[in-house]
Amino acid sequence: MARNKSLWQDEYWLLLMQLYLKKPQGLKPMYSKGMVDLALELHIPPQELYDKMFRLRSLDTPRLEKMWEKYSKSPKLLAKGVRMLRQMKGLGSAGGFFDGVEIQESWESELRSIDLILILDLYFRLVPNTMVVETPEVQQLARLIKMKPKDVVEVMMEYRRCESTPKYEEQGTKSEEIWQRYGNDNPEKLAALAAQLEEYYRK
Repeated sequence: MARNKSLWQDEYWLLLMQLYLKKPQGLKPMYSKGMVDLALELHIPPQELYDKMFRLRSLDTPRLEKMWEKYSKSPKLLAKGVRMLRQMKGLGSAGGFFDGVEIQESWESELRSIDLILILDLYFRLVPNTMVVETPEVQQLARLIKMKPKDVVEVMMEYRRCESTPKYEEQGTKSEEIWQRYGNDNPEKLAALAAQLEEYYRK
């Protein structure tokens, strides 16, 4: 399968630099909120942005060194450059900017469903009679993803329905789509992904 052509443009270094310089300054976790939001804004996977940010930290080209010298010590100049870039590129209104551009959105759909992935991970770590609002793990996850415990339980009940039907093929809801993608996969892989995705909710 051919790899999708990257939508990265050199002007985007300014956006990454602004994120890198946010306190605490440094390389941001791949699934931190800032990284995920920027990935969705640019339609560029977090892994690619993370790799670019690693290059930014290393200043591995003269161009990056020059850019760093110009902007890193002048937050106002950097903010102005970022603001102009977003206006010129139509960022923040991606529907218009990406009209006519064919984009593979599987990873974007995944990121927009972070809470459902985390609930599925917890689902596999609980037994049915603990999938209730009183369970501490349910309450803890609900606080993290800013949902009501009863809503977390409702999603778990939907996952139970999916599991009870081995050939479940309907994808009428996001949770059903998440089950199709991860429900029959290795739970350890899901747990590893969930551990990374939790960064999105941590400040």
